[in-house]
Amino acid sequence: MTTPAQASSDVQDGAAGQPLSSLGTAAARNLATTTKSVPQMQGISSRWLLRVLPWVQAAGGVYRVNRRLSYVVGDGLITVVNTGSDVRVVPAELRELPVLRGFEGDVLDALAERFTQREFAAGDTLVTAGDAADELFVIAHGKVDKVAPGHYDDPRSLGILADGAYFGDDVLVEDSVTWEFSVRAVTSTTALVLPRQRFAEILDRSPELRQHVDDYLARPRPPRNRAGEAEVAISSGHSGEPTLPGTFVDYELAPREYELSVAQTVLRVHTRVADLYNEPMNQVEQQLRLTVEALRERQEDELVNNRDFGLLNNADFRQRIHTRDGAPTPDDLDELLSRRRSTHVLLAHPRAIAAFGRECTRRGIYPATALFHDQHVPAWRGVPLLPVNKIPVSAAGTTSIIAMRTGEENQGVIGLHHVGLPDELEPGLSVRFMGISEQAIISYLVTTYFSAAVLVPDALGVLENVEIGH
Repeated sequence: MTTPAQASSDVQDGAAGQPLSSLGTAAARNLATTTKSVPQMQGISSRWLLRVLPWVQAAGGVYRVNRRLSYVVGDGLITVVNTGSDVRVVPAELRELPVLRGFEGDVLDALAERFTQREFAAGDTLVTAGDAADELFVIAHGKVDKVAPGHYDDPRSLGILADGAYFGDDVLVEDSVTWEFSVRAVTSTTALVLPRQRFAEILDRSPELRQHVDDYLARPRPPRNRAGEAEVAISSGHSGEPTLPGTFVDYELAPREYELSVAQTVLRVHTRVADLYNEPMNQVEQQLRLTVEALRERQEDELVNNRDFGLLNNADFRQRIHTRDGAPTPDDLDELLSRRRSTHVLLAHPRAIAAFGRECTRRGIYPATALFHDQHVPAWRGVPLLPVNKIPVSAAGTTSIIAMRTGEENQGVIGLHHVGLPDELEPGLSVRFMGISEQAIISYLVTTYFSAAVLVPDALGVLENVEIGH
């Protein structure tokens, strides 16, 4: 006799209401063990940066970078702020100018007020080579191209300047100066201009500023090499027995020290879960595995974006360049590679790599690939171009491409960690048991210590304002 429940099941499982002649799959699954995957996680990326950085042990938690003495000449950026369409210089930022380096006082406010705002359309000329130079220019917004006459009168580019860059600072303290280059607006540009006459007016009214400028002009200029380091006196090409120069290699008195940063979390697992639900997979192990993956993702993000030691914030100003036309072109990557004696890797957001590929396709160029860490990856000029999704993309659709030389022996970029931690699970990562709470919850402290150091400025370069929406 068929019960109503059985009849309902037969009708449900049968085709077109016909009763089944064998056991249905829905019922059979109650007696079968399913085949399961381990817990999956979408947030896991390739984490190329963690793989390519040579990791150096920082035993005391601090790594000091000793360098030869370099002379700071004030080559930073000048920050500007805007209220609507009105733009003004932040007074304290004027200390980035060589002549005002280290100057303190309210006179900076008066100087900031003397700047006038000018607008230029794409293609307009800001200054022309050979004309009298009597103004300081600060690029508030936009992009300009510095061009000088070549050997055969063909123009040659001296570089692209963008937001915060300046030129013409030497005209403030020198008479009868002419422009050695021309500057043309590549995009619509807003510039802040300080005429030499207005600077002279403030100079005449401020004894403190006058004394500072006089000291700057009278200060001896010690010999230095092309990198700005104190020169080592060497004699060469002589004959006979001339008196050889005496010399020594001077060091920085206050070298930079990198302290290890930390990323931590507390993993909590209920004892009931750990006791009863550990077959066929260990719940604590799987929870810990995914937590470590998330911690490594955060570690790579910090190495890229941290304000203290992140790569994007530690590139020297002279190693930051801008795209010529917005989209990343082969010309831009060639310029980026030319800034250092050797480049081991290029790091870019996946969308920036796609944009570079489109530019190559448009020009009929097909970049080769390189075998790197047993994988075939895109490359340019033999340098691997690796995807790093931690490099930010702005709301305006711009990002950056990082170029770096790695390794202590190459005076490059290195990663810092501390190996030998108590309860170490992986090199530089520890998992410590913290006990069981009154709510029967097991707690584990998961910790990793890390940082990154740039040994010399030309080890790291950044191509900025890369547009990926073309």
